[in-house]
Amino acid sequence: MRQNKRNVSPSAGVRLRALVTGASSGIGLEYARQLAAAGHPLVLVSNQQEALQAVAAELTARYGVEVEAIYMDLAVEDAARQLYDRLEARGTEIGILINNAGIFSFNDVVATPEKRVETMLDLHVYTGTMLCRLFGEAMCRRKQGYILNMSSLSAWMPVPGIALYSATKSYLRVFSRALAMEMRLYGVGVTVVCPGGVATDLYGLAPRLQRLGVRLGVLMTPEKLVKVALRRMFRQRKQVIPGWINRLMVPIIAVVPDGALAWVKGKLSRYER
Repeated sequence: MRQNKRNVSPSAGVRLRALVTGASSGIGLEYARQLAAAGHPLVLVSNQQEALQAVAAELTARYGVEVEAIYMDLAVEDAARQLYDRLEARGTEIGILINNAGIFSFNDVVATPEKRVETMLDLHVYTGTMLCRLFGEAMCRRKQGYILNMSSLSAWMPVPGIALYSATKSYLRVFSRALAMEMRLYGVGVTVVCPGGVATDLYGLAPRLQRLGVRLGVLMTPEKLVKVALRRMFRQRKQVIPGWINRLMVPIIAVVPDGALAWVKGKLSRYER
């Protein structure tokens, strides 16, 4: 049975095809659900093949939209080009790009396996940038489109233990802000979303701790985050920091002494991975 559509579309008559990376779980899955609920056909990309196929089948059955599932590892050098060429060869136009795929690591840089360092840099920086470059050019030719890049509140946080994660998210934030100014000349919106903690499995928290975090207000649900992010994206907002607590944290983080950051790192050291 077809569900009622949520009001996340640019206008009632426009149903742009959306490409969502990291769409098999967590925040990416919620982007896919809310876009499908609004009637947007989807291209979903993930390196979790079985979960991705299940998501595609669920969304097609529930919302009656066209969903293409592409199993692909985006953490390799030519992943963005491979994906773009694959869709271009079939004449598949992407009107909405949700750059969501990412990984989290809490560990000292020198204790992080080299392969994981490469994966994070490729996934957060290189592939995300190239997807914007390739699909963004096509959007500029059509004078229409939306790009949403997932950064993080940690982009303002030089905290030991998450140096790689926060640095790559900082890159995405600065890159997206500048790209938004370039692309708006062509009628294309670019939005960077910088959430604080979100109740997903990304950080390795047990479900009961996620639920507790939501009740205490220190974690946001994926549903609420995505609803805010999509609404602001369609309004072509350049940057979104969802939640007043998170917005308040930005100036506070800037004056936190190094000793306090080291103390926090010590408390969180059990999550090193």
